[in-house]
Amino acid sequence: MDEKLRKRTILRRELESAYLKETRSYKVYLPPDYDPSRAYPVLYAQDGEQFLNFGRGATIAQEMILEGKLLPFIIVAVTVSRDNRTEEYGTGRSRNDIYKSFFLEEIVPAVEQEFLVSERVLVGDSLGGTVSLDLALDRPDLFSKVLSLSGAFHPEVMKGVLRKPKLPHLTIYMLIGLQETAVPVGDKTADFLSYNREMKQLLEQRQASVTYTEKEGGHDWGFWQSQLPSALSFFFGVK
Repeated sequence: MDEKLRKRTILRRELESAYLKETRSYKVYLPPDYDPSRAYPVLYAQDGEQFLNFGRGATIAQEMILEGKLLPFIIVAVTVSRDNRTEEYGTGRSRNDIYKSFFLEEIVPAVEQEFLVSERVLVGDSLGGTVSLDLALDRPDLFSKVLSLSGAFHPEVMKGVLRKPKLPHLTIYMLIGLQETAVPVGDKTADFLSYNREMKQLLEQRQASVTYTEKEGGHDWGFWQSQLPSALSFFFGVK
């Protein structure tokens, strides 16, 4: 492996959260030849550990930046406890509001006090896609770009969109697998393909800019990782 490709810069940070009442860690990937005096786009990733490990987010970014296919950008990968994930990411769940406050009022300021930021993109898989869209709906002044990997856009999430008459500020890249028609959710299954098709229509009706991709694939990191280069190119590609 090329020495420059192998030498990725990934920093680990911890934040004592007043909202979550616990210490939450996050990792920061810095692009090759990072210049601290320069502002970079930032990709804020839900399910941070999985995005870096199973999604190979930093590895793919490093490779494509060095190949001249992507502009340099920073990744902020925020960890989540598997025990609390549904309650924190799920729209209207018990810890959803405090998680969003933690993200907006603690994570973003901490990151942007340390690094210069030119723009922000949110990325998340499944429920991570849900909370990413919710954050963009709640704070359009902060977030206008979302990358959704098989977002769990169940009816409660759609209600939030229905309450917004217009969303011209929002740019969203939606990926969904054609095999995601019976995704296990607790002791039931859900048709994520139908959810995403309906969400696409709702967003387009509200003047959001929607790039929508259906591909052969299931609800897993093998599928999402395979499509990540195209998704990253949409937001960070060299024009």
